[in-house]
Amino acid sequence: MNKMKVLIVGPAHPLRGGLATYDERLCKEFIDLGHSCEILSFSLQYPSILFPGKTQFSSDPKPQNLIIHSDINSVNPINWILVGNKFAKQKYDLVIFRYWMSFMAPSFGTIARKLRKSGAKVIAITDNIVPHEKRFFDKVFTNYFLNSCDAFLSMSKEVQQQAQALQPDKKVAYVAHPMYDMFGSAQIKSEAKEKLRLEPNTNYLLFFGFIRKYKGLSLLLDSFALVDRKALHLKLIIAGEFYEDAAPYMAQIETLGLQDDVVLRTDFIPNPEVSTYFSASDLVVQTYLNATQSGVTQIAYYYNKPMLVTNVGGLAELVPHNKVGYVCELNPQTIAGHIQDFYANKREQEFSNNAELEKQKFTWLYLVEQICSL
Repeated sequence: MNKMKVLIVGPAHPLRGGLATYDERLCKEFIDLGHSCEILSFSLQYPSILFPGKTQFSSDPKPQNLIIHSDINSVNPINWILVGNKFAKQKYDLVIFRYWMSFMAPSFGTIARKLRKSGAKVIAITDNIVPHEKRFFDKVFTNYFLNSCDAFLSMSKEVQQQAQALQPDKKVAYVAHPMYDMFGSAQIKSEAKEKLRLEPNTNYLLFFGFIRKYKGLSLLLDSFALVDRKALHLKLIIAGEFYEDAAPYMAQIETLGLQDDVVLRTDFIPNPEVSTYFSASDLVVQTYLNATQSGVTQIAYYYNKPMLVTNVGGLAELVPHNKVGYVCELNPQTIAGHIQDFYANKREQEFSNNAELEKQKFTWLYLVEQICSL
């Protein structure tokens, strides 16, 4: 593999969240393979009025040995031109845009055109093309960005098909989301429970990540209410910040009588605590209403955690049914039945062993190889 000068364009420290974590890990992989790689991130990612969470910024220390330029202002067209011109002068061989929503398309599309004119190959890693939450400008903005790229890499077959439909003359590769391996080693379950002040003899399901409607927490609560929680000594941990109004969920918990069986940890979970939550749980539940792929799945794989996912988007592509966990339809009775089966038939060790084998497919090296082949 020829050594290249690479630029990744997308969120990075001091911004927080799964996108930043992914971009930083990908940058590290390029560097470890001997390439020159830097990240071009944001001085302003979202105006505060548009950001649904409490803060856009991480309290974690800056990643070591990574060069991160926080230069892009997502709402200032003059900035896009200046930034594009500035980085075009650096003569990158390869530029990788991390594209996840149409709001970023005008800034990304403008910068990509400048970089492409300088001779760089421009590839987009497309988390989403058709967004989960639709807006009137999606189609025009998205096409503006897609037209500025040479090729695309998707992390679900659904998004691959969308990209191929919109850009039939360009290459589109599918590579599953790599495994998140940067949150620390697995912990002994009893010790992780103690750290989180959980009950030592109680079993725990884990719902992890930002809470938005499409992630299906409401469906999970309806399903959890049907489970014989007392017989299974079972509780549900909800770990992640609300990115929408929490009141309807609180009301649902009360209406269903789940107050004593739900553990609410609804602040942003910092990176050093991620391993503790996954290590303390038995089964990771992702009852998404729609999805393309999910980084939560790839955290669960790293910790060899069994999973329950719904049969939407790319989730079922990553979790073999009755091998690593369960793939369920959007039905509370079905979901509850699989949770019952997991505990009644003591399937944790079997699924965990299978997860350890299955996760060998999800390496960062393979992702870099596929990007380079494009």
